[in-house]
Amino acid sequence: MATELTNTQNDRIALTPEGQTFEIAKSVTFEAAHRLPGRGAGDPYGRIHGHSFKVEAVVAGKVQPGEKWVEDLGTLSAALQSIADELDHQLLNEIDGLSAPTFEVIAMWIADRLKPKFPGLTRLTISRPSLNEECTLRL
Repeated sequence: MATELTNTQNDRIALTPEGQTFEIAKSVTFEAAHRLPGRGAGDPYGRIHGHSFKVEAVVAGKVQPGEKWVEDLGTLSAALQSIADELDHQLLNEIDGLSAPTFEVIAMWIADRLKPKFPGLTRLTISRPSLNEECTLRL
């Protein structure tokens, strides 16, 4: 049954996000090169090649009393951009922890850096939009 308002100017139901569960997301892009080690001679994945990457981080949680958001998007944006800057225009294989930089490994590497600051991190998706490829890590 819908709530009927007798005076629509004065009797509006107050909308409050407190206690509701939301997901917020932020994405960034970076350009990087990589190769997959252990590939045979002539294997295209074994040669150094580059991609345009997009990373989306999703943080979920309840809006706490007195707050109007799950997390400050500016804080999430800064943290994600800092990681993208670290990866941008690099050979990923040379970065500690990314010696075999598959989608899955890159996603875990990024999530490992975000999770301490954002315990509500529930999903991290890394994609190569020009190739219509993506990988999602659910946390």
